[in-house]
Parts: sequence; C-alpha cells; structure tokens
Amino acid sequence: MKALVQRVDQAEVVVAGEVVGQIGLGFLIYLGCQVGDDHSTAVKMATRLAKLRIFEDHDGKTNLDLNAVGGSILLISQFTLAADLRRGNRPSFTSALAPDAAKVLLEKLRQTLEKKGFKVESGVFGAHMRVSATNVGPATYLLEME
Repeated sequence: MKALVQRVDQAEVVVAGEVVGQIGLGFLIYLGCQVGDDHSTAVKMATRLAKLRIFEDHDGKTNLDLNAVGGSILLISQFTLAADLRRGNRPSFTSALAPDAAKVLLEKLRQTLEKKGFKVESGVFGAHMRVSATNVGPATYLLEME
C-alpha cells in the first residue's frame, strides 16, 4: 500500500462538476492498494498517517501531527501509484489490487482514521475526479506499507 501525502491548507475533489469532498488545513492523501495488501495493512497505514509529524512547530521544525494542528483529511483512491515504470514507456499495473478489493481497503483505512477522531472527506472510487489543492511548503511524502 502506498500513500502519497501532501500537506495542504485547502483541497477539494470534483466529480461530474460537483464538489464531493473538501477540506481546509490537513492532508491530501492519494492511496494506492497493491496485491498482498489486506485489512491489517490498511490499519497499519492509518496508524502511521495519524501520527505523521509533517506540520511545522513554532521553531519551523516539522514536529506536529495532524491532530496537533486540528487538520482534516481528503482521501483519494489512486491506483496509478501501483504503476511499474521501470521498463518501457507504458506503465504496467500488474501489482495494482483488483478494484473491488481496493475499495474495501480504502474504506477500512477511512473508517480507522475516523475512529481515531479525524474528519475524512473523499472522492468517488473509480470515478473521473478533478483534484485541486494548495500544497504548503511544498511538502509531499511517499509512505509505503507492506
């Protein structure tokens, strides 16, 4: 499982011309599920994301987690994170988890984060989405879980 995490001061996702998810300060998370990922992977990922300290404290050090800044999460399914680009010019998606299984894990991750007290907005699984955000820093992190 891979999570591409952006520190944002605003983000939104639009499907068919309608805003379906929107946050202020927080994490924009693109989540890619891979073959071998399961419920325990989703729970471990949620736990790591909840504790990820990528917000700056008063000294300018990335020392604060999402809870400390009162942030929210915009969670977007992103199967292309499973792409293999090591050879050729066309990505291979053989390591991407099947859509039905990925949808279940995305929901498990979402529920786990919500149980930890976070407000979680999301896109529409499998839909064509337009995502916009203001990445602060810019700060973008790739978190991989096995």
